[in-house]
Amino acid sequence: MSRVHTTSGRRQVILAWSGGKDSAWTLHVLRQRREVEVVALLTTVTANDGRSSMQGVRREILRAQAAAAGLPLLEQDIVAGGDNASYDMAMARALQQAAQRWPGLNTAAFGDLFLQDIRDYRVQRLAALDWEVMTPLFDADTPVLARQMIDGGLRASLCCVDTTQLDAGFAGHAFDHGLLDALPAPVDPCGENGEFHTCVWAGPMFEAPLALTRGATMLRDGRFACTDWLPADAPGPGQDRRNTPLIQSRTCVDVIATPVGASIAG
Repeated sequence: MSRVHTTSGRRQVILAWSGGKDSAWTLHVLRQRREVEVVALLTTVTANDGRSSMQGVRREILRAQAAAAGLPLLEQDIVAGGDNASYDMAMARALQQAAQRWPGLNTAAFGDLFLQDIRDYRVQRLAALDWEVMTPLFDADTPVLARQMIDGGLRASLCCVDTTQLDAGFAGHAFDHGLLDALPAPVDPCGENGEFHTCVWAGPMFEAPLALTRGATMLRDGRFACTDWLPADAPGPGQDRRNTPLIQSRTCVDVIATPVGASIAG
């Protein structure tokens, strides 16, 4: 399969964007490679609520992240709770549109870390579309990688916690060294097994930090503790959910200190 290059000889790549730390750090790593040019970000958004399909990051924040990264954002709506087949169809449409915008583009990058079955699935499905897969973080030592991200300037907050793997009280906490020190031993420091997801608001991949406000934490599907993050200039009462009561965690977690309605700003 031929690789696509710009006039400068660099390979063009589109990056799958979730709004979380792994995709953000993947962008940073790819930008360190002289032979690669990331031309756009691609995100899947559930149509019913306008949020990234896993992290639950709001569409307006995804757009703000892309703007801060200086890249166009290609948005593909999907149906909430859809199966793999519907997701594959949505991705195929999105990649086709990307190839039309950047003729010959045929490489998609993902922030996969060590789940071989997921990576193999991506490679298989995209190969059927004549696309290649790039995973620059794959096989990373996640305890080391997590601290590299933080030391490298990435700033993110937990937006979703799987309460079957991690206490709900961690929802909303900053992704920082304090969090890593407090995580129970079975939990991967990067949450690669789905223990938690993050929303990125600053880092070397952005031209400037985003200003976000912490909203409510709600229990979704009886399992996921999801903390809402909103733009700092979010609409007033009646249009946001910042005053919705917090769910109760099973245990008290001392590392949780940020009150509802507190802001993080660059």
